[in-house]
Amino acid sequence: MLKLSCCNVTDQIQALVQCRFPVSPGPLSYRRRSPIFVSCSPSIRLNLTPVQAVMSDQKQVGTEVVESGSGSLADRLRLGSLAEDGLSFKEKYIVRCYEVGINKTATIETMANLLQEVGSNHAQSVGFSTDGFATTPTMRKLHLIWVTARMHIEIYKYPAWSDVVEIETWCQSEGRIGTRRDWILKDSATSEVIGRATGKWVMMNQDTRRLQKVSDDVREEHLVFCPRKPRLAFPEANNKSLKKIAKLEDPVQHSRLGLMPRRADLDMNHHVNYVTYIGWVLESMPQEIIDTHELQTITLDYRRECLQDDVVDSLTSPEPMEGTETVSELHGTNGSAAIREDKQDCHKFLHLLRLSSDGQEINRGHTEWRKKPAI
Repeated sequence: MLKLSCCNVTDQIQALVQCRFPVSPGPLSYRRRSPIFVSCSPSIRLNLTPVQAVMSDQKQVGTEVVESGSGSLADRLRLGSLAEDGLSFKEKYIVRCYEVGINKTATIETMANLLQEVGSNHAQSVGFSTDGFATTPTMRKLHLIWVTARMHIEIYKYPAWSDVVEIETWCQSEGRIGTRRDWILKDSATSEVIGRATGKWVMMNQDTRRLQKVSDDVREEHLVFCPRKPRLAFPEANNKSLKKIAKLEDPVQHSRLGLMPRRADLDMNHHVNYVTYIGWVLESMPQEIIDTHELQTITLDYRRECLQDDVVDSLTSPEPMEGTETVSELHGTNGSAAIREDKQDCHKFLHLLRLSSDGQEINRGHTEWRKKPAI
């Protein structure tokens, strides 16, 4: 527990930022200790009364204990930490007002960004590079990076503005070609599971932009931080994350043409961030579904890299009903598509992102939509 006394709020914050905390014996040491006095610079002593930091092993609700001097200021302020066994990472996030959409809840892009953030923080917490997404020493030496191959996200309940979401994540090996990461999302107030996700990454040479097998050296650097036994966010047999996505063929029912990456869409590896593809897929969704339904499941297969100068077409059609051969056989009245609806009022769609110039496939996707809950 960290106690600050004899200061106003502003002074307490300044003291935390400017004071030099003593270095601990080790980054994962959480033993009980006697009170520690914080050593401040002379300028601080002139304006502030002494600040006493008391560390204990007592846990408090909503508080993560972080060892003094165990990392950067961001590490000490972050509401996240490794599990006791060091094989998974948990972090809490407050949903901001600018992360909320027309449904007055967090958007799917917000949820995907949180997954990316907690995964990156996990990588940083175990010492992987900050100048690339989870790059190990061997990867940096050989100019190798991770690129997303597949993402599957299921959201059972979207958090609202100011809700606190707790996300647990862990990574593990995925054959010889890549790695996988899984997430479980919970409402921090109730511990209710509100979502699950899984993703697969493959290795690319940053100079040649060609895929490369994961070497034994890189695998060994990762395995030390992976569960000893396979642990899956979706352990069920034949779960939706395993479903193969059929390619959407012309003619399609809905389209949004000429989408272009913004500079802000590029990540630190100089290609379009995978969350941007989610937004592009949703751009071609029919408005009547957006008005009455919310996304509950999205699966994306990433087929090729998209760069800043590429122009992209987003194509969408309802998934063929059982017994039909092609999406083009689904017709409605007045030129609108007949939307498939099952007993649970769930609508399913196939998606395709392709280059406008030559039609090369960038991404194929599958989404499921449920009726919006009554307000």
